[in-house]
Amino acid sequence: MVNKVLEVIDLKKYFPVTRGLLDIFMRRSKEYVKAVDGVSFYIERGETLALIGESGCGKTTTGRVILRLEEPTAGKIVFMGKDITSLKPKELRPLRKEMQMIFQDPYASLNPRMRIGEQIIHPLLIHGLATPKEARKMGIEMLKRVGLTPAHEFYDRFPHQLSGGQRQRVVIARAMILKPKFVVADEPVSMIDVSMRASILDLLQGFRKEYQLSMLFITHDISIGRIISDRIAVMYLGKIVEIGPTEEVIKNPRHPYTRALIDAVPSIVRRKRKKKLRITGEVPDPRNPPSGCRFHPRCPFATEECSKTEPDLIEISDNHFVRCYHPLAPE
Repeated sequence: MVNKVLEVIDLKKYFPVTRGLLDIFMRRSKEYVKAVDGVSFYIERGETLALIGESGCGKTTTGRVILRLEEPTAGKIVFMGKDITSLKPKELRPLRKEMQMIFQDPYASLNPRMRIGEQIIHPLLIHGLATPKEARKMGIEMLKRVGLTPAHEFYDRFPHQLSGGQRQRVVIARAMILKPKFVVADEPVSMIDVSMRASILDLLQGFRKEYQLSMLFITHDISIGRIISDRIAVMYLGKIVEIGPTEEVIKNPRHPYTRALIDAVPSIVRRKRKKKLRITGEVPDPRNPPSGCRFHPRCPFATEECSKTEPDLIEISDNHFVRCYHPLAPE
């Protein structure tokens, strides 16, 4: 029996485009940015799924909709066996402590007027899980756990007194103090110096083992996704185009877009490929995505069939799925 902590079924999120007076006067039809357009996946207990793709493909929106920070347009979100898609805020609140988010920007996600310790223990007090005295003790212990020592000194500092790496540790500490079952980590190392990235990833891996934590790890860097994840899902223009076990996807990418992402990182796979796959052009406008396969305008292998009908996500090997009419041969 699969122990699914999260299951997302045909999830969609469309953002209405603001119309000007002329558009309203001319009675032009409303336009929508199709940020997430029919995404389905699951995450098991203790598993990390890396969601990878270019900027603007819908990765962050997917994470925010799953946590109900944005309301879904359609689809279903099942968390710990419970459908939370349409729960009212009051009904959703008890589950909030089980599902947390690590935001991308450690500078914007901390209140500059609150001391570090106050921000870390705030979730405990909101959910009534500790008295102020108990929360302070737990906050200091958590600061030690994330490597901010001497913890008593960091507890009383303000965000502007910390470096970017230290702030990101505080953001992680704030999310982990509730011992959640599921975390969305949105590009948690993208704004951190390269020298600090390994320690942040090690910290997340430590919490994952300690709490049997399930995680959706969002990143544009497939090499980082390889380090942290059990499975990889590659997203393009609001849709998942390939998903499977990490090493299987890295060593045998079957979708041309996945292959191009891997070829863009020379050291990710130590092998010599005579001809690397390069894609040209820009990501199409999400208000008016291409017909058929959304990748076909940039795909070197596209045929007429690709431009007419959208391919399904089909299983091509054990737990390895690809959305493509002409999947690449395994290497």
